[in-house]
Amino acid sequence: MVLKIHTVLSCDGPKIMEQDLIERLAKHRTLGAVPRSELEWLATHGSLRNLKTDEILSAKDRPVEALYIILSGRLGLFVDRGAGPDKIVEWRAGDVSGLLPFSRLTAPPGNAIALEPLEILAISREHFKAMTVACFEVTSILVHSMVDRARLFTSGDLLNEKMLSLGKLSAGLAHELNNPASAINRCAAMLADQLKDSEDSALALAAAALSEPEMAALDAARAFAREKPDRPALSPLEQSDREEAFAAWLTRHGVDAAGAGALSDTGMTIECLDRLAACFEPSVLPAALRWLAAGCAIRNLTARIQDSAAQISNLVRAVKGFTHMDQANVAEPVNVGAGLADTVEVLRAKARAKSAAVTLELEPELPRVRGYAAELNQIWNNLIDNALDAVPGGGKVSVLARREDRRLVVRVVDDGPGIPADVRHRIFDPFFTTKPMGQGIGMGLDIARRLVRHNQGAIDFESGAGRTEFRVTLPLDGPDAEGTA
Repeated sequence: MVLKIHTVLSCDGPKIMEQDLIERLAKHRTLGAVPRSELEWLATHGSLRNLKTDEILSAKDRPVEALYIILSGRLGLFVDRGAGPDKIVEWRAGDVSGLLPFSRLTAPPGNAIALEPLEILAISREHFKAMTVACFEVTSILVHSMVDRARLFTSGDLLNEKMLSLGKLSAGLAHELNNPASAINRCAAMLADQLKDSEDSALALAAAALSEPEMAALDAARAFAREKPDRPALSPLEQSDREEAFAAWLTRHGVDAAGAGALSDTGMTIECLDRLAACFEPSVLPAALRWLAAGCAIRNLTARIQDSAAQISNLVRAVKGFTHMDQANVAEPVNVGAGLADTVEVLRAKARAKSAAVTLELEPELPRVRGYAAELNQIWNNLIDNALDAVPGGGKVSVLARREDRRLVVRVVDDGPGIPADVRHRIFDPFFTTKPMGQGIGMGLDIARRLVRHNQGAIDFESGAGRTEFRVTLPLDGPDAEGTA
């Protein structure tokens, strides 16, 4: 959009208009308290600009050329993180925006757009050197404004990154929790059927008035079935063959083959079934085998329910440990190994979706570091999540942690294609990303570096074809840190 820029003041402009602008600047919330001589300098070196609603003042990725002193109206900064423009900050009359003295800002992360009719006084970049000499108080205020803006952007970026991570985490958790929850639901429904079968067969056995030898044989078979199989784990094909063998045996003895699966999952053998059949009359054997199979099925189903419930419990524990939702955000001794394990656990759904392997290698008795646990877990999440994005299907991500020279070093290594050499110097830059639109906003590594520094650590990387390694170095806590530089 073409901007309509109206310059109505200059060194030779009408004095009455200049005096009016000085009076307006004297009422400006941010700059009004500076000496009048400095307000006069701003008035004589600035240009007034008027923008209509929705006009763009500065565009994303284009250099910002001026300081903007907002006299009236509202200005918003909109950043597109893949789901459409989102307003991340707003300035009103009495605020300053745009380029500030000594700022390293080159191009904004988004478009600055007038939210309503906007009037600003623009001080061009070319006047900044003279302004810092002639306007000491203005420069001091603007430097403080720059610090406040950096703090606002940093906290906002961290919050946005956390929200994005939470969104991805929630999607993975929904899938991870659904699997064991569905298993519990299925097993509970099947358990009701098996209990009925067990009760019916028990009544039939009671009516048959079993003899002591028959009771002893049935009890021995039940004990045999409850033992863990004394054999190596079977492949799916071997397990299928075993189930078919049990089904054939049951059919030959006039028993419903539906119980073959339950019996084949235990330590039961065909030989044990032969011994049981030898002790029973043919008319009573079907009830005995139905009761035995139902008991095996009930134990198998309850074991699956317990395993599924344990999966849910472990996942909830990992999420709680990952977020540290019940702890204050204060520096404290942190178990990095536990944090890494929790992070790997909550990202396991993403790894499984890519058929990627994530391995965790921790040095025994890994010492603690002093830091902010939730922030460290955010670092591990960003690095491991990026590594999973980088690897191809069936790829591998290795996470290693060990003590090195009174410091703890965490390495995240992936076998992806590597970071292109021409962009390696930019990967920690805010809003820089090599991912397609909508798959990343380029804040993950920038925030990881900020959080590492906040925890008194350092981060670096090495990358080549087939191997990229990110290293985070953190100071140890307590006596382990003695002698640390």
